[in-house]
Amino acid sequence: MDIAEWLRGLGLEKYAPAFDENAINWDVLSELTTDDLKEIGVAAVGDRRRLLAAALARGREGAQLRDHHDGTE
Repeated sequence: MDIAEWLRGLGLEKYAPAFDENAINWDVLSELTTDDLKEIGVAAVGDRRRLLAAALARGREGAQLRDHHDGTE
């Protein structure tokens, strides 16, 4: 799944061009801040909160998958 598909799944596909133009991909997604999102044009507080929560959840899922794969879980 790419970022645009992920955004579409959240109902936030209108931000896909901004993510693309600002080279936001999986490796930086979990590091985004409210200020970063404001800077790329995510004006609505609710949308920023949804994006940050979903990025955090995705980061946790990725960590769990890595831990499981590494045998540390």
